[in-house]
Amino acid sequence: MKVFVTALNSGSNGNCYYVGNDREAVLIDAGISCRETEKRMKRLELSMDKVKAIFISHEHSDHVRGVHRISKKYNLPVYITPGTLKNSPLEENNPLHVKLVPYEHVQIGNLQVTAFPKFHDAGDPQSFVVGYKELCIGVFTDIGIPCEHVIKHFQSCHAAFLETNYDATMLVEGNYPYYLKQRISSDNGHLSNDQALELFCQHKPAFMSHIFLSHISKENNDLAMVHDLFNAHAGDVEVVLTSREREIPVYEITVEEIPAESLFRKINSLSEKSQLKIAYD
Repeated sequence: MKVFVTALNSGSNGNCYYVGNDREAVLIDAGISCRETEKRMKRLELSMDKVKAIFISHEHSDHVRGVHRISKKYNLPVYITPGTLKNSPLEENNPLHVKLVPYEHVQIGNLQVTAFPKFHDAGDPQSFVVGYKELCIGVFTDIGIPCEHVIKHFQSCHAAFLETNYDATMLVEGNYPYYLKQRISSDNGHLSNDQALELFCQHKPAFMSHIFLSHISKENNDLAMVHDLFNAHAGDVEVVLTSREREIPVYEITVEEIPAESLFRKINSLSEKSQLKIAYD
């Protein structure tokens, strides 16, 4: 069992994440132009024909810039919460827009996409997990603090795009105006390297295989530094840097599929152990 993932772009200049299986795929955000999306997909040998829907995390331009053109050209439904749509530059009455409800599973072929709330300075910000059978991929960017919703879903992921936006010292000592530094480091801003690392170290599941460091600031972070920081604590998890300049390679995330007969035996075994424990208690 496998899924294919990539970041077509990740940063304050545009965000677009691809998650798919052999037959269908979704885009999480469409913050780069339709032309750039197509060019990058083509370079990766990914087909736009497989993309069946776009999911929008929030209304900021680096997440919605390409939505209208891509959805119109390929006739793709755009899943977006009413709060995000209201605050976005998108047309409110577009028939391609589909109401997105947090914690309601959306079935796209064999993919299941679930949105959940997060802290960020937007109207109704959401993060996402995309499931395919037993596999789960998370997209966790533009987050002020790792709330219980984020922690809960991070613990279920075989791979995740995780925001590592800034180094705290570089932000404080950098040239950004004070108000912008305050916004970035607030509970409704972005995750620092240290905040993201704490989430990773304390809550990564044993079965996680890849962590994609995402939405990395050009001015307030250092690629080698954040990669080394995570790599020192990663163990068997592969640490991958995303890019604000171009697409990264397609990564294949796999998990062994449990045959139905073996799964039935495992469930029965667990049930018997549970009954024994109850009897002894």
